[in-house]
Amino acid sequence: MKKTFVIILIALRLTVYSQEIKTVLEINNYTKVTSYDELTAFINQLDSKSDLLKADIIGKSVEGRNIYALKFSSSEFGKDKDKIKVLFFAQQHGNEQSGKEGALLLARELLKPGNRYLFDKIDFALIPQMNPDGSEANKRRNGHDADLNRNHLILTEPETIALHNLFDRYLFEVNMDVHEYSPYGDDWEKYGYRKNADITVGTTTNINISKEIRDLSETGYLPFIENYLSARKFSFFEYSPGGPPEIEYIRHSTFDINDGRQSAGIQNTFSFIQEGMNGKDDLIDNIKHRAEGQMNGMRCMLEYVYQNKDEIKRLVNTERKKLISGSSNKDISIQMVHVRNGEKLKIPLLSYYSGTDSLVTVNDYRPVVKSLYDVEKPDGYLLPVKSKELIQWVERQNLYHLQYKFSGNDIIQQYYISTIDSIDFEGDIVVNPKVEIKEITAVNPGEEYIFIPCSQLKCNLIVTALEPKSMLGLATYKKFASLLKAGENFPVLRVIKKNN
Repeated sequence: MKKTFVIILIALRLTVYSQEIKTVLEINNYTKVTSYDELTAFINQLDSKSDLLKADIIGKSVEGRNIYALKFSSSEFGKDKDKIKVLFFAQQHGNEQSGKEGALLLARELLKPGNRYLFDKIDFALIPQMNPDGSEANKRRNGHDADLNRNHLILTEPETIALHNLFDRYLFEVNMDVHEYSPYGDDWEKYGYRKNADITVGTTTNINISKEIRDLSETGYLPFIENYLSARKFSFFEYSPGGPPEIEYIRHSTFDINDGRQSAGIQNTFSFIQEGMNGKDDLIDNIKHRAEGQMNGMRCMLEYVYQNKDEIKRLVNTERKKLISGSSNKDISIQMVHVRNGEKLKIPLLSYYSGTDSLVTVNDYRPVVKSLYDVEKPDGYLLPVKSKELIQWVERQNLYHLQYKFSGNDIIQQYYISTIDSIDFEGDIVVNPKVEIKEITAVNPGEEYIFIPCSQLKCNLIVTALEPKSMLGLATYKKFASLLKAGENFPVLRVIKKNN
């Protein structure tokens, strides 16, 4: 009897709570977005009202503002191995306000009694604001003028470091990065149409990520969210950057691993990007519809994961074990290109002339990512201790490493950089060295190295980052440009273990 009474009291408490609490956006009648101080107060208010939620500070921004992770669990977070762990994060770009507002709406909604069932199967972490400094100034970049969504490989910014420390601690099976896209621009107006989907979602497209995970993303989740949003009066289309049609080609996002979706995906995570359409005139233009669309998109993902928990968890765990054991693909693609497959895309666009949606056929549609250059995965890499930038990168990425002792059973391969050319990467030009590879009998006497084994979860990230011909590698970043010097040896060595 006493237990029943306690349950009734909790239900009554949550019912009263959900009726009383409003987000700052709602309190302001959608005329003002939530400031950092208001976000902090709202998070603390939620935390104090519910037994499901614990708000943690996982790091600080460049300017010293807190980055909050809201952890939802019906038990101790991350301890129940039968549950699936899910991570969402929003507003890496400070001028994309609807993701943050949608995340705050979602946090409030999840604490209603009718949504409590989700946490029978899910431990959920929500970061509503990755870039508080950019948000306060309503600018894209952070306090160092860095684009956080291009920082997930090199990890130089405190905000992305905090995110990856959280990810590495819990190894979330599901990941979603929430953004906004802009359909506006002079080129689109001249074309006479623009994109018009309330919510777009992109899957992982890097071909080193498990094909089985990519297939489930395409055939499982995308149809699910399209139906879910349609039933709630929000329009949806698969994330399709590029265009206008026949002026620029259209693809399904980047295959680079330096963003929030692919950096988790390359660890065989069920990972996505969600992009809501932003406002045209100012940051609060149509903000109610935008925020509610983002919230519904995020809520949809939680529902899909709840309904398919066992399949997703089993798939992710199986594919991750392949990475760690080395039984996944031996060849890793380090140069790729978007190509056609004969299909034409019918994309819903808003006509500037009629003001209505029209289906436009895209002929230059490139939905397939094809490898241009593969390398065979080694057993590991040797990094010179004197290269402080490399060693610090290893530590920021939380890579397993150890001091290296040469074994007679090791084949050590060294690249020689003969010349440095360039290659087109999704419209940008990056370095593309010509290399020669040779075997050496031992490392230089007196030079210290650390050994980065490839038998770890981030093995495909390691190969992508450390190969000199990788169009996605460290050497393509200004901070690491000195790794490539024509007429010199590449300082990172490959190690292949000979069978005893």
